[in-house]
Amino acid sequence: MSAKKPLIGITLGDYNGIGPEVILKALSNSRILNWCTPVVYGSQKVLNFYKKDLDIKDWSMKTVTDLQQITEYNQSYLVSCWDDSNTIVEPGKETPEAGKAAFACLDRSAQDLDKGLLSALVTAPINKHNIQSEEFSFPGHTEYLTERFEAKDSLMMLVSEDIRMGVATGHVPLLEVASKLSKELIRSKIDLFLQSLKEDFQIDKPKLAVLGLNPHAGDGGLLGQEELDIIQPVVDEYRAKGQLVFGPYPADGFFGKAQFKEFDGVLGMYHDQGLIPFKYIAFETGVNFTAGLPIIRTSPDHGTAYDIAGKNQADPSSFLHAFFLAIDLVKNRMNA
Repeated sequence: MSAKKPLIGITLGDYNGIGPEVILKALSNSRILNWCTPVVYGSQKVLNFYKKDLDIKDWSMKTVTDLQQITEYNQSYLVSCWDDSNTIVEPGKETPEAGKAAFACLDRSAQDLDKGLLSALVTAPINKHNIQSEEFSFPGHTEYLTERFEAKDSLMMLVSEDIRMGVATGHVPLLEVASKLSKELIRSKIDLFLQSLKEDFQIDKPKLAVLGLNPHAGDGGLLGQEELDIIQPVVDEYRAKGQLVFGPYPADGFFGKAQFKEFDGVLGMYHDQGLIPFKYIAFETGVNFTAGLPIIRTSPDHGTAYDIAGKNQADPSSFLHAFFLAIDLVKNRMNA
C-alpha cells in the first residue's frame, strides 16, 4: 500500500447525529482524492437519506465488500456494515438501532485495521449510551481501541495548530481523579506524549508542560498534596534525564497567560482541565487523536450534536482537520 494513496477508513458514528452530514460535506469535495482514498464504513441507505437532505447530487461512492477489491484509488468507497433494509433514520433522536449500527461500523473497521488493509481510521461521533452492549462496554472510542489493539496504555490527545493537549485521566468521574493519579500513571502518559511528539509529529526534542491537579498547583501543599507527592517528583525525574518536561503549572494562570504557546504539548490531569481550554481555543478545528496505539485513529472533537442533526447546520471543519491529520500521521510514521 505504500506505493499507493493511503486508504483512510471513516466510521459513520451515530447515524441520527451529525456524523453522516459532516462526512458527506467533507468527501463531496473531490480534492481529498489527491491525498488519499476514503473508505466509509456505514450504510448506503443512510448516506442516501442525508445526500437528499443536503441536496448533494454530483457525488457518489462505490460499494465494496472487501478492501482487497479496491484497485482504483481516485474515488471514495463504502463498506456496508449491517442489513439496512429496515433502518429508519431519525435525525436528532437517540435509538438503540443507531447504537448497534455505530458499533457494527467500528468493529468492521477495526477488523480491517487488524489485517493491515487501512492506513488510518477517522471516527465520527458516537452516542456513549446507546452503543453500550456486551461487545462495547467502554466510556468511548479511546478505551475501546486501546483494549481492541492490546496497547499497554494510550493517551487522549487533542490537537490543533496552536496546542496539543493530553490528559492523564480521560473519561473518569471527577470524584475519582485524585485516587487514580500515581507516579506510574504520570510516567506512562509522559512517555506516550513524548514518543508521539517525536514519531507522529516529527519533533526531535519535544518540550512538554505538565499541569497541577489542585488550585494554584497545590500552593505548596496548602491546597493538596498531589503535586508534592506525585506530580513534581516525576517531572524532576525527567528533568534529571535531560528531558524538556516542566511543571506542575497552575492551570488557570497557564492558560490565562497563554503559556501553552511555549510548549509542544501540555499534559493535564483530568478531562475538563484540558478539554475546556482546548475547545475554547480550537472548537471548530480541534482533533481528537489517540496516541500510543499501533494504529492511527483521529476524530473530530465534537459529539453527535442531536440538536442540529438533519438541519444542514453542521460544520465539517473539525472532521476535515481530523481527516488531514490522519493523512499527515501516516506519512510521519512511515518516515519515523
